[in-house]
Amino acid sequence: MRKEEKIKAAIVGCGMISDIYMQNLTGPQARFQVIDLVACCDMRLEAAQSKAEKYGIKVMTLEEICADTEIQIVINLTTPGAHYPVIKQLLNAEKNVYTEKILSVHLKEAEELVALATEKNLYLGAAPDTFLGSGIQTARQLVDAGLIGEVTSCHASVNRDYNLMAEKVPFVTKLGGGIGFDVGIYYMTALLSILGPVKTVSGFMKTNKPNRKHFLLKNDNFGEEYQVESENVMVGSMLFESGVAGTIHFNSESIMNEQAQLILYGTQGILFVGNPDQFGAEVKLLRNGETEAIVVPQNHGYSENSRGLGVAEMAWSIKAGRKNRANKDMALNALEALHGIAISSENGTHYELKSTFERPAALPQGYVYKPGVHSDEEVALV
Repeated sequence: MRKEEKIKAAIVGCGMISDIYMQNLTGPQARFQVIDLVACCDMRLEAAQSKAEKYGIKVMTLEEICADTEIQIVINLTTPGAHYPVIKQLLNAEKNVYTEKILSVHLKEAEELVALATEKNLYLGAAPDTFLGSGIQTARQLVDAGLIGEVTSCHASVNRDYNLMAEKVPFVTKLGGGIGFDVGIYYMTALLSILGPVKTVSGFMKTNKPNRKHFLLKNDNFGEEYQVESENVMVGSMLFESGVAGTIHFNSESIMNEQAQLILYGTQGILFVGNPDQFGAEVKLLRNGETEAIVVPQNHGYSENSRGLGVAEMAWSIKAGRKNRANKDMALNALEALHGIAISSENGTHYELKSTFERPAALPQGYVYKPGVHSDEEVALV
């Protein structure tokens, strides 16, 4: 494949998150020129038709996408419960797949998908790709350069109000949509990208008040009962293979003014990484002996909403014949760590992870975004 050739791709699932992907992957202002997004599909035909018309692509069925030999990458944006069957069908059709988080709701299914992709020599990647953004890449550069000395511990925390969110986004009440697996995965992935794989976990996970009623008067479902299947409190401890110890605290039985924390503690300083749900989150450094943390200038690309970055990096990896950064092995370790906390909560024991991965290479610094061309930012992925 020539360097200038674009890789044809299609999207499965035309829900809320699909707009930013399509915006970044289509048209003259596309952020990523390596991808030629040609089609989309959804169980709701009208949703697919609306997005196809808006972004100048065509509507296809999943079966048609599987049968199209020109489509090399399929971007799976379905809800978590659909990930396993959709990804499995695509892999069996010899498609490289990039999926929104998580790989699958159930750990055994995720392990099966990883094994299938490995067996077929196909790329399988997963969001979140925010760890490739300027914020977390800046944090990694500082850690790798020894600016906080030896990292000894870390902490991740986030709060939300899922009782309110469930009124607008029902999937948060389903398995895979909870505060740990749908939001905490950003924090886990950010930590893994900087510190490497997790080895051992323990903790607690619970679902408070699983039987609830819709409470917004303006909604047609006011007063109707519904079940909360997902976790709304997850707390845990982790030991990384590197020896770093860490804690997590994810709570969706709280308030909506989110207080995101991702902190790395070292022998010579403390690094406040910012919200890993953002590509360009502010990074602050507190060095030994200083009284205030300073904001660190970011000299990496992708500070704006760059969803689809993991897809573009996968495309460049296919061209170069190398492993993609937002890869299946790191995604599996992040997922297994969360499942391990759930298992620990149920059994009252520590959980030893079976999965591991090689920490992906950092992105180079000093690039900027130029709309409509292979920008310096995108050259950083080559």
